[in-house]
This record gives sequence, structure tokens and C-alpha cells, in this order.
Amino acid sequence: MPRFEIFQDRTDAGRQLAEQLLSYAGRDEVIVLGLPRGGVPVAFEVAQRLGARLDVFVVRKLGMPGHEELAMGAIASGGVRVLNEDVLSVIPDAQGIVEMVTAIEREELERRERNYRNDRTPPDLKGRIVILVDDGLATGATMRAAVAALRQQGAAKIIVAVPVGAPSTCQDLKSAADEVICLSTPIGFIGVGQYYSDFSQTTDEEVRDLLAASPSNKAD
Repeated sequence: MPRFEIFQDRTDAGRQLAEQLLSYAGRDEVIVLGLPRGGVPVAFEVAQRLGARLDVFVVRKLGMPGHEELAMGAIASGGVRVLNEDVLSVIPDAQGIVEMVTAIEREELERRERNYRNDRTPPDLKGRIVILVDDGLATGATMRAAVAALRQQGAAKIIVAVPVGAPSTCQDLKSAADEVICLSTPIGFIGVGQYYSDFSQTTDEEVRDLLAASPSNKAD
């Protein structure tokens, strides 16, 4: 598969992305949330440049058993659940299936949050300006779920910020978020990894280390 590198790695991408967010620098109400795992190294650089708090926002898709690619909805940090009513309307015993899958995915979500935060308290997002960061957008399903969940948690403003994304996805997200920043929207978008020289997998340990290294978390 051909490659079309724009960014050296996620660190480089985060530094470039931060330059487009400088209007939010030095503001106490701003918090930067990375979607783990790959979004966290990007978010770390953004938070560093803006002098903002860094945290994670974990989202788990609720896939239909046996057809996991079919999203019945999603759950996210803070106990929020967003359901896809169009999908649920055609599933027999949808409520029972959703509750079963939710229980499984909530356990995994809580495990990841404990793992990433090392017992740090999740942030209160009510009234905050939230910059939601990932390393790129393909279908945007996880990001849309995250935005919906943040709305339920009372965020005052939601900015979706990514280094690269499919043009249609970046456009569609403008109807959900208050602001969308996609540094690059290549025509003929193939996949996020094609636009990085180094797109090696981010590990759970790296996520923990980046969160712990953020000055805002050291002060907690």
C-alpha cells in the first residue's frame, strides 16, 4: 500500500496541531483529552504547548454480538452511554442485548481508566472547554460517540482536533462538535497510518507515562 507521509510521528503531529490551537493557551477552563491509545501522545504535545491539563477520555463501542462491526452505541468515561436507535430498532430483544454488552464493555472501560490514571480522579468536565484529540479520523465513529458523551457531561465547548482525517468525516463532525480542526484532509484518504512515517502502536505503559509526565497531573 502506498504511503503519503505528512508527519514524522505522533509527537511531531501533536506539535503541529498545537500551533492551530494557540487561542486556547493559558486558559484555566481548557482541558485536553486524548482518545487512547494513539491519541494520547498527540494530546500530550497539545497540552504542553497550551499549558492545559491533560487527561484521557475512554470510549468503548457497543458492538452487536457476532457482528461486532455493527455499533449499537458506545459508552464513555464518566458513565455515559450513547445508543444508536436506528440500529436498535431492527434488533430483536435489543434492550437485553445492549445491557449485556454494556456490562462487558463497562468492565473493560473501568479497567483501562484505572490502568491509565493510576488512581487519579477523573476530571469534572461541566462548563469546561474540551479539546478532544486523536491521531486521526477515518470513519469518526469513536469520535462522534466521545462528543455525544461530552455533551451529556455538560462540557461548555467541544473542539475536535486531529492531525489528519478523511475529508467527509471532518466535515460531518462539524455538525456535532463546536469546532473541528483537521490539519490535513487528503483527497483519496486511505487510512490514518499512511500519513505517518512512524505509526507504531502506542502501548498502555506509554499512555500512563505521558499522563504522569504532564505537569498538570504532577500537581494533582
